[in-house]
Amino acid sequence: MINSIKDFFSQFIEPGTATKNAGTPTLQVATAALLLEMMRMDSQLKDQERQAITSTLQTQFNLGREQIDTLMALAEQEAHGANGYYQFTSLINKHCDQAQKVQIIENLWHVAMIDGHLDAHELHLMRKLADLLYIGHADYVAAKQRARESSKLSA
Repeated sequence: MINSIKDFFSQFIEPGTATKNAGTPTLQVATAALLLEMMRMDSQLKDQERQAITSTLQTQFNLGREQIDTLMALAEQEAHGANGYYQFTSLINKHCDQAQKVQIIENLWHVAMIDGHLDAHELHLMRKLADLLYIGHADYVAAKQRARESSKLSA
């Protein structure tokens, strides 16, 4: 799996082109994996959720469509092989500042809300991930509110 990730980034990411938010290649996979996990929480896989993830990855990491498709495939493989969320959240904690982690939580909220319904499993995962990312309650609620407002605007 590590070789797949290295191949992806040597193929698509030129040295020196990563943005500050892009962090490391592994961070991109970790973020994508968490977004995909959120999409799976309500057992209703919808195109809207996949489009929200694609848009988020495009915005966060400044990647093209082909890069995003490859990143999502790698993230799905990683998520299926993972024993939990810690391996992803620990990478995010290591490479992101507080504002970036709050942005990730907001992106997760957006994916959870895009279908117009918050499932109990989605709420549970959000709280768990916020705790693993050391997001305080005020930031957690503010991110949720921003995602809710964003969802209303895109509807």
